[in-house]
Amino acid sequence: MSLINTEIKPFQAKAFKNGQFIDVSDADLRGGWSVVFFYPADFTFVCPTELEDLAETYGEFQALGVEIYSVSTDTHFCHKAWHDSSPAIKKIRYPMIGDPTGAISRNFEVMIEEAGLADRGTFVIDPAGRIQIVEITAGGIGRDARELLRKVKAAQYVASHPGEVCPAKWKEGDKTLAPSLDLVGKI
Repeated sequence: MSLINTEIKPFQAKAFKNGQFIDVSDADLRGGWSVVFFYPADFTFVCPTELEDLAETYGEFQALGVEIYSVSTDTHFCHKAWHDSSPAIKKIRYPMIGDPTGAISRNFEVMIEEAGLADRGTFVIDPAGRIQIVEITAGGIGRDARELLRKVKAAQYVASHPGEVCPAKWKEGDKTLAPSLDLVGKI
């Protein structure tokens, strides 16, 4: 069963953000747009490149009213240690959620039970707490923050323009489509 258009499940967790430990719950993901970005583990190889990429585009996400939440099955203490030791991770200003029990990873159906780690899962959540985008990639395949930013803009556009859809490669300012009988077979 797809998680698209489903409501996020309740959770409570600790996160590391800007030198402090904070509490984060599903309530924080409501009322605005959110990206929940799961990755397998701290102190690894592909993960820091992805998280740094998000850190470098974080201001652009925030300008759209989007909060980023990275999540791994590490603890919030481990996130702090990684932040303190890695030049790439030092750039992060968004919350780094610890999920040592795997509860959040299970809620989003990305838990790799036999490994105790999360898959590389990306979820875009609308202000009502409903999942609008799901992307899962294999462990060795890094994600691109620019492409995620494009998808978030498309999701926001579609949400604020009922009756319109964004075609492939749509970028902000490009033409959209208004599905109708007149378009059938003409695209």
